[in-house]
Amino acid sequence: MCGIVAYVGPKDAAPILLEGLQRLEYRGYDSAGLAVVNAKSLKTRKVKGRVADLAAAVPAKFKGTSGIGHTRWATHGAPSDVNAHPHLDQEQRIAVVHNGIIENADELRRRLEGEGVKFESETDSEVLSQLIGRMVKETDSLREAVLRALKGVVGTYGIAVIDAQRPGEIVVARNGSPIVLGLGEKEMFAASDVAALIRYTRQVVHLEDGELAVIKADGFNTFTSDARETAKEPFTVDWDAGHYDNGGYEHYLLKEISEQPDTVARTLRGRIDDRFHIAHLGGLNMDARETRSFRRVKIIGCGSAYYSGQMGAQLIEELARIPADAEPASEFRYRSPVVEPDTLYVAISQSGETYDTLAAVQELKRKGGRVLGIVNTVGSAIARETDGGIYLHAGPEVSVASTKAFTSTAVAFALLALHLGRVRDLSPADGRRICEGLRRLPEQIKEILTLEDRIKELAKKYADSPGMMFVGRVRGYPVAREGAQKLKEISYVHAEAYPASELKHGPLALISPELPTVAIVPDDELLDKNLTTLGEIRARHGRILMVGHRTSEAADDCIVVPKNEVELDPILLTIPLQLFAYHAAVALERDVDRPRNLAKSVTVE
Repeated sequence: MCGIVAYVGPKDAAPILLEGLQRLEYRGYDSAGLAVVNAKSLKTRKVKGRVADLAAAVPAKFKGTSGIGHTRWATHGAPSDVNAHPHLDQEQRIAVVHNGIIENADELRRRLEGEGVKFESETDSEVLSQLIGRMVKETDSLREAVLRALKGVVGTYGIAVIDAQRPGEIVVARNGSPIVLGLGEKEMFAASDVAALIRYTRQVVHLEDGELAVIKADGFNTFTSDARETAKEPFTVDWDAGHYDNGGYEHYLLKEISEQPDTVARTLRGRIDDRFHIAHLGGLNMDARETRSFRRVKIIGCGSAYYSGQMGAQLIEELARIPADAEPASEFRYRSPVVEPDTLYVAISQSGETYDTLAAVQELKRKGGRVLGIVNTVGSAIARETDGGIYLHAGPEVSVASTKAFTSTAVAFALLALHLGRVRDLSPADGRRICEGLRRLPEQIKEILTLEDRIKELAKKYADSPGMMFVGRVRGYPVAREGAQKLKEISYVHAEAYPASELKHGPLALISPELPTVAIVPDDELLDKNLTTLGEIRARHGRILMVGHRTSEAADDCIVVPKNEVELDPILLTIPLQLFAYHAAVALERDVDRPRNLAKSVTVE
């Protein structure tokens, strides 16, 4: 959601902060601001709008060697200059940037107003700056002031705080919203996302929930909310600044779609065992005996991660013959779930910081559940909280809409299903068949990408539709759901997905020449039933775009993709729907990489 950048060192802070904020633009935001300390006074600039607008508003003489910056995604108070961060205390000594939501902000605001504090904004975040400002006058210690202030705060936060009287230090804190430290040469950084730091350092430290840090140019120290010192070891991030460049593509989304042959190959690399025809997944931290003890698999995730989980559940049931299902993490965590000792739980998150998913993982761990994580970001909160898991190695995904991370997650589930199946009852012949199918995926994705010009023309043809129906049956249904998700989130065309067999139970009433249907029709045992569904749509004068392994006279237009094993075909059927959504959005002149109202990493409820 919102983005945080902080810097302390010998250099001019403002250019570093602005460059870091630019790298966080993909997270989604509506306003931006920064503050620097200069000669024991604060200088701030805040604007409603883009980071480019903020950069234009920063004067040439905006000097200071420590500072904080922020991109805001509005929760309390509409987007405006006043509601943008950083927020100052009444004395204009303290500046705070905040990600998250303070749940008892109204109560704290009333108390402070009763003590004579005048608030400038409508935000919950200003409560923090005013609280810390009052505490720092009592303690004359920024560290102690932040500790005391946070004791009265209920909610989630990632914060960075500067004090005009202490230009050489910044205090940061985390509770439910990510904060990462970056270690430089006689300089220190902090941010909500490693993307903001990668140009300057690859040595990072992740804070845990309930942990704080004081950073200075010559180092850092970390401690808990009850002031106990903690020891943190930095690790090296695999990505570099080049991973965040658009590579000459018009949009990051198209770049990330085009990278999928390579990202799928990286997800597979070193994980296929040809001797036993099994997936080698040492990160699961489970021996064969423990693996065989699970009688059910429960998958949780949000948005596209949830749909990839549905695809994963289908793979696990088919290959491992273990009952499996997927559920939105945001629902799972609130329904007081029964946590069974013989159920394996799998949490999915590209960022590894999705708040609803992280909270569900913490609830599962509290109740004794065995939880694996499938994440893309090494060292992220979900990676640290889970008992083991699979890293995607897909590289940073910048565009808000997930493509390569979705595909790599589906491939990771295929590996997990193969692993579980071979430990149980999947035959060596079927294991070999799936291994060979997995190896074919990168080249087959390349083949699909050559269809881009054809898909672009189809996207232009259908883009002006008031809405679209997506249908699929069994293996095709998660593909339809993800296809509808992509179209609606980046083109703003209303799209709904239904199981093909459910059309006659209500949705068929919507079919008309004005509402096209995208039908997922793999060449499997359900082919005839799917073609019958197309006939039902044509009988109601509905237009049909069919995505499958062959053409059909029942459809107005067809996209034909190469065939793999039936269990793996859904992975390939997803790729043309990504290109279709992308080119529909371009035809409609949408902001493809930063769709309205959305954010890349949802770290609030």
